[in-house]
Amino acid sequence: MRRVRIGLAQVNPTVGALEANARMVVDWMGRARALGCDVVAFPELVLTGYPPEDLLFKPAFIEANLRALADVASRSQGITAVLGFVDKRDDIFNAAALLHDGAHAGTYHKQYLPNYGVFDENRYFQCGTECPIFAVGDTVLAANICEDVWYPTGPTTAQALAGAELVVTINASPYHAGKARFREQMLATRAADDLVCLAFVNAVGGQDELVFDGQSFIFNERGEAVARGAAFEEELVVADLDLDEVFRARLHDSRRRKEKLRSPDAARRIALPALPARERLPLPPRETAPVERLEEIYRALVVGTRDYVRKNGFSHVVIGLSGGIDSALVAAIAVDALGAANVTGVTMPSPYSSAGTRRDAARLARNLGVDFLRLPITAVFQAYRRALARPFKGLKEDLTEENVQARIRGNYLMALSNKFGWLVLTTGNKSEIGVGYATLYGDMAGGFAVIKDVPKTVVYRLAEHANARAGRALIPRSIFERPPSAELRPDQKDQDTLPPYPELDAILEGYVESDQGLADLVAAGFDESTVRRVIRLVDRNEYKRRQGPIGIKITPRAFGKDWRLPIVNKFQE
Repeated sequence: MRRVRIGLAQVNPTVGALEANARMVVDWMGRARALGCDVVAFPELVLTGYPPEDLLFKPAFIEANLRALADVASRSQGITAVLGFVDKRDDIFNAAALLHDGAHAGTYHKQYLPNYGVFDENRYFQCGTECPIFAVGDTVLAANICEDVWYPTGPTTAQALAGAELVVTINASPYHAGKARFREQMLATRAADDLVCLAFVNAVGGQDELVFDGQSFIFNERGEAVARGAAFEEELVVADLDLDEVFRARLHDSRRRKEKLRSPDAARRIALPALPARERLPLPPRETAPVERLEEIYRALVVGTRDYVRKNGFSHVVIGLSGGIDSALVAAIAVDALGAANVTGVTMPSPYSSAGTRRDAARLARNLGVDFLRLPITAVFQAYRRALARPFKGLKEDLTEENVQARIRGNYLMALSNKFGWLVLTTGNKSEIGVGYATLYGDMAGGFAVIKDVPKTVVYRLAEHANARAGRALIPRSIFERPPSAELRPDQKDQDTLPPYPELDAILEGYVESDQGLADLVAAGFDESTVRRVIRLVDRNEYKRRQGPIGIKITPRAFGKDWRLPIVNKFQE
């Protein structure tokens, strides 16, 4: 019986931390060796972190990554390892190194370079053209990288037809809600169609606005998942695979013989000595259930916040607590990400702040166990009015005075940030940011926008979920029941100036995420004047979004790298 034990190290590298990333790989390689793994795989560009972006234009960065690879290779005794790095030839390549028993035995270059959404790999890399396979004793395996496996007749198929019985695909596949389920279906299909054991290892952790969810998979030749990694957690996913089953399945499939005749044999076979047989204990039973959608999104926000704060050298965050649902959710996420001792909430009441929101801000802070500061803005607001009385003489109060209040609050928070080294977390959601219902240099002032990609209707569901996770009303019920309001003028309600949030979110989803135009949305049943107004607001507020902080991507198309609308834009439908 030809059995191979494979481990997938879904780990959390940091972009640019080459030495630390190399030490991490060596550490997890040791864990795999201790568990008796024959093969261990690490994510795409694990040595550099993903995405390294314009660091790739620095020759010193590329050379440092090659030194890190050489160091890791020298420590790979007794195991075969597959890991991502930047290869340098006449150009640079997104590459997978196959290390074997202390040496760098071969390299695969990524062939399909994604250049859509958040990806921009054609800016940096050359495409690979070869599909090497490796015979380690009587185990024949191959490696490819992320986008390569998404193509039905791509490198995975070529490697399987050339004799690979185990294909390892290394990934840094960014998260959005629901992607893991679609990805699992695709990978299962690929394994079954190519009659190959398929091991998919994914990174975990946050990098700027991206979050990587792990959820690595190992499939047998029937497309059955034999192991699944946890969501958003570092771990080693291990499974035993019977390669004789692959051979038997291929004997019964005449289609494969016909495909081999039509397939050019471009695969170079590299023979490597078998490693000494070793005793290993049976693996314990393992079952990792898929994560429910709201829990998946919540974990993504927690991990993205934690890694952005800590990887940038911060330890403490500060949040303006208005008594509303958005700041309540951001505070709950921050506490789960960093601990209550590392979160400070600030209430900044104005003449228009209701008694209810003031009470709720204080109750929320007590429930979460965070430090709570009260810094009223009334006196400063009145000073602004006096200072501007002469130029504003004879003019009615309007949005200007509302924005002044938001900017005073932004100044308070930034002052605390400067004085104490705290990172300001902003609290605007996707619905508000989409239509510009936010104040530049006011509530948009800060270092990281936790819920920037979370529509308002999903904010409410996540807040309910936060309470359910805690088993108590961390976020007071009165916050859910009160109509949303910026409280910048008497009796103000969001719905005075915006469509109802369920309608607004549906229009934004169609326009932003699905590129639906006016005619499409009207045909879907939305009021034409409302759609026109929403589209106009989205388009004209791009200048605000460009100046706001980045935030965590959780939808298929987020404002940021995904969305590149011109600021100067005269197109109208």
